[in-house]
Amino acid sequence: MCTDYCQLNKLTVKNKYPLLMIDDLFNQFCRASIFFKIDLHSGYHQLKIKETNVYKTTFKTRCEHYKFLVMPFGLTNAPIAFMDLMNRVFQPYLDRFILYAKFSKCEFWLQEITFLGHVVAVEGIRVDPKKIEAVIVWKQAKNVSELWSFLGLARYYWMFVEGFSLIAAPLTKLFPKNALFPESGREFVVYSNASHVDLGCILMKDDKVVAYASQQLNCLLSKYLETLSVGERCIIYTNHKSLKYLLTQKELNLMQRR
Repeated sequence: MCTDYCQLNKLTVKNKYPLLMIDDLFNQFCRASIFFKIDLHSGYHQLKIKETNVYKTTFKTRCEHYKFLVMPFGLTNAPIAFMDLMNRVFQPYLDRFILYAKFSKCEFWLQEITFLGHVVAVEGIRVDPKKIEAVIVWKQAKNVSELWSFLGLARYYWMFVEGFSLIAAPLTKLFPKNALFPESGREFVVYSNASHVDLGCILMKDDKVVAYASQQLNCLLSKYLETLSVGERCIIYTNHKSLKYLLTQKELNLMQRR
């Protein structure tokens, strides 16, 4: 059961504990060949709500009002609180502990698994076919809310779509104003291009695509792949000839360094 706590969440002081980014999680799978997936038994419900805050979780049904004594779904700080707890619990037991899990949702000794909407295998990651089907059969959006829902799903897989920002540009204009695992130690190749409306590049290794990246020029720069290549040997193919002169300059200004 998930209760709508939108109004409570607006008044809640947000927990700043850092959640792992999905890209960081996928990068940790590098060189893995056997996978396990474990679902903790009622994970959120293992956290008790502080007695003085129990009343804040009150919700109404057709019969009565109820309050949660344990952490429910829907609270803005719930994912962060749960991850913080897991880190605290498992830190002293790096290689030995007993885990109570829901066996029906666990998978063991697999060569590939479905994880956060992706299929993870020894060769790399790819989009879950079920998510592709969901995009294909998605009904045409009739309002901004429905459009946000569609783009939210589509943007989740931006790195698998060449020129995504250019493809999505007609949809983003409707809003109101207000892969393979990168293996360290081997050479990367970057192909880049630019137009009057967007920037795009492809990060490759061994003649295979690691990830696509693209960005509309009228938006703030937000997606970077340089963290995968910093400290590594790279070959860059670009149609921006003036870039080669950066190698001959003794000092670079802030814009050139960026």
